[in-house]
Amino acid sequence: MAAEASATTTPIPGLLLLDLPVHGDSRGWFKENWQREKMRALGLPDFGPVQNNISFNDTAGTTRGIHAEPWDKYVSVATGRIFGAWVDLRQGPTFGAVFTAEITPSRAIFVPRGVGNAYQTLEPATAYTYLVNDHWSPEASYSFLNLADETTAIDWPIPLAQAELSDKDKNHPRLADVTPVPPRKILITGANGQVGRALRELYGEAAHIEYTTRAEFDIASTNLAAARRWRDYGTIINAAAYTAVDAAETADGRATAWAVNAAAPAQLARIAAENGIALVHISSDYVFDGAATEPYAEDTPFSPLGVYGQSKAAGDLAAATAPRHYIVRASWVIGEGSNFVRTMASLAERGIDPKVIDDQHGRLTFADDIAAGIHHLLETGATHGTYNLTSRGDAQSWADIARDVYRSLGHDPARVTSVSTDEYYADATAVIAPRPRNSELDLGRIIGAGFAPRDSARALAEYLAESAP
Repeated sequence: MAAEASATTTPIPGLLLLDLPVHGDSRGWFKENWQREKMRALGLPDFGPVQNNISFNDTAGTTRGIHAEPWDKYVSVATGRIFGAWVDLRQGPTFGAVFTAEITPSRAIFVPRGVGNAYQTLEPATAYTYLVNDHWSPEASYSFLNLADETTAIDWPIPLAQAELSDKDKNHPRLADVTPVPPRKILITGANGQVGRALRELYGEAAHIEYTTRAEFDIASTNLAAARRWRDYGTIINAAAYTAVDAAETADGRATAWAVNAAAPAQLARIAAENGIALVHISSDYVFDGAATEPYAEDTPFSPLGVYGQSKAAGDLAAATAPRHYIVRASWVIGEGSNFVRTMASLAERGIDPKVIDDQHGRLTFADDIAAGIHHLLETGATHGTYNLTSRGDAQSWADIARDVYRSLGHDPARVTSVSTDEYYADATAVIAPRPRNSELDLGRIIGAGFAPRDSARALAEYLAESAP
């Protein structure tokens, strides 16, 4: 037997065949049937099994399937041998793809959700065992395929006419009549915000994509866990946030900021952990005080100045408790809707010469880049954790960016006057939140994960060409 476990890919995406070391002597044999860390190292997902089932089969020729349930399976045998057959019943280009293999005590197979599973015993007294990551529920959707479907052309070692089958398995529909299994759902919160709108543009209106706004779905509700059948979801992208930085310093704003930015992510993280969901959470440069002289790394300790930053830092800590989490930290977000760039463009076109702060430095982050970065992390299965994501290029002040806007639109950048933060707010009567002076984020980790943020100047020019008034 092989000294180490190994994994082999198959023509069905996500279906992985495992060869397992079996150690034997005169007493019998021993194997590690499932070892989480070793399986993860071989490329299996950390699928979180919740139940172990065993099907004992008295005679050779016992045939069961083809069943596709809404959970992942890890299939092996304790005694005997089986001929296994798997058919991809998921939506997509591999629908109907078939893979067959013999499974013995030294071999196992990981079967992803939506792939039909069947087997035929090749020896009497075969104990077929499988781990699953969900419990059976009458509310769940199940797909079944006829064992004798001509389309799949499965070459059963023992002809089905001589095999032991249940009446149900004899009468399942043919492939042409099977409704493909849809992907697990993706829930995107904050769909009316700048990042939410960019995510809607990227993900579109596919049936398995759900969008919700704070008005439609109170993400701070104490009943959030009961709001949906969460086992049907594979990803939650939390783009909802309370971003009124100054209003967050007031009594009403403080309560809302903590409910939306901290309490809600804590509930989502709990739901994600309990249901095997990937949680994506949008973070902010405001979790730092801006006192550093270097760009902030993902693991720099938090030091927020105001209520907004404090509530966002608490939300980050909560989101990080989900085993499968991506915290995407941005700064100075620009997307569809009201924002600094649109304001400067409007002032330029109306002939107004603004005073703009020049002692706060950072980089713009365009909402469509955030959406693209999130999609990249999810699609590539990047290592879970926190990723800074802004545009590339030198850090700039708000005044620098304002001049770039004026220049790009054909106006004299000298019309923009630089002022300090203290000068800008000198006459303010409302409560003004403290702001970090340095918002530059280190981009090494997101670039190392294979995502290339756009250059700041190019991204700004493209945004103005498409979006400015």
